[in-house]
Amino acid sequence: MDIHLHRTYFKESTNGALFIRDSFFGFCIELPWLNNRRNVSCIPEGTYILKARYSQKFGHHLILENVKNRTLILIHPANDALKELKGCIAPVTCLSGIGKGTSSKNLLNKLVSKCYQAFDRNETVKLIIKS
Repeated sequence: MDIHLHRTYFKESTNGALFIRDSFFGFCIELPWLNNRRNVSCIPEGTYILKARYSQKFGHHLILENVKNRTLILIHPANDALKELKGCIAPVTCLSGIGKGTSSKNLLNKLVSKCYQAFDRNETVKLIIKS
């Protein structure tokens, strides 16, 4: 299963739109592009394999594999990129500004459900990030 993230870059943060099977799924917020610097930048555009992950803090969520010069890049809930993200990606139901959104947990749960169903079918789940 391929998930497409189409980004729009701003000085303050990055907004994006998620598509699954060419259908709009929701939005994403991220940090601004600052040359892939740890904890302050979104990750480079490219194709990444997603895997299931669980933690006490976020519950069920997703992790991106093989991000150049980065580790623990997650897809987890957040509604304010600058306050809640350190390079990760947060799905949001609605955008409320640059790097800000609403109802992140709701959309994350829907995304995790779709991905976990694909994992159960032994499908590879890819996140393809483009501008």
